Amino acid sequence: MKQEFYSNGKLLLTGEYAVLDGAKALALPTTFGQVLTVEPTKTNTLTWKSLDREGNIWFEMAIDLGSMNLDALINTEIARTALKILIEAQRLNADFLKNGRGCNITAQLTFPKDWGLGSSSTLISNIAQWAKIDPYKLLQNTFGGSGYDIACAIHNTPITYQLNNGIPMVEAVVFDPTFKNELFFVHLNKKQNSRDGIMQYRKQTFNKKELVSVIGNITTKIMSCSDLGTFESLLNLHESVISNTLGVPTIKEQLFSDYPRAIKSLGAWGGDFILAIGDESSMAYFRQGGYETIIPYTEMILKKKS
Repeated sequence: MKQEFYSNGKLLLTGEYAVLDGAKALALPTTFGQVLTVEPTKTNTLTWKSLDREGNIWFEMAIDLGSMNLDALINTEIARTALKILIEAQRLNADFLKNGRGCNITAQLTFPKDWGLGSSSTLISNIAQWAKIDPYKLLQNTFGGSGYDIACAIHNTPITYQLNNGIPMVEAVVFDPTFKNELFFVHLNKKQNSRDGIMQYRKQTFNKKELVSVIGNITTKIMSCSDLGTFESLLNLHESVISNTLGVPTIKEQLFSDYPRAIKSLGAWGGDFILAIGDESSMAYFRQGGYETIIPYTEMILKKKS
């Protein structure tokens, strides 16, 4: 019987790297995500195709389920990573892929691969649904990370996310700013490797408890903010705190120093999306600089499903 699984993409509005040390973060599931389709076959082979948003195949492989080995011709890093995820899923559920029947797998993103909305986390979430296992455990045993992206993948509302002694604490929250029509997501024309950012963060020496406290307080204030001016001030403060922690200039200082409104990095600094405050006419500033992918808040962020 054909099965289909879906997971949401993610954006981290506050928390950045501090979420790794227990800071309360505000995370937003997106309208974009990834679909995983599983069709049983009568073979003992798992065939896999990954499709981009347009339906073009960008990766494919085949695995013999008896040996769980890759064909030498497809023994690439991507294939080894995919196999590792499946083997780990099997370790967490001994019955997974053990019925002697193969399947055809199709994984399709609904956003461009370079957008950084969670091609890995949505895949982990979908495989966990398929294998009936804990997605957080599957993440930790494969890619690692804080897990906020997994929380976004499986929740359909804004959430706060916090690690308490390594245990994810997730709370669905109301975050629907009255000024959302003045919030835009601008893509920086490159994808940032979050693992590189985490390594940079871990190299720094700072008071973790103080950072966790400061970021948590900013998150709480942002969640209850009803005034755009205050919201901008909180974004600027958050940027300044993370900038000082990482020892690098803010994205606004690096690329958009003459833009008059607030700009905030999202997730791993240096790539993917930024949040820019302004109106539709203000976005001409970014287009003139070659940043053509600009998505209004209302089109990016998932609306609560009734």
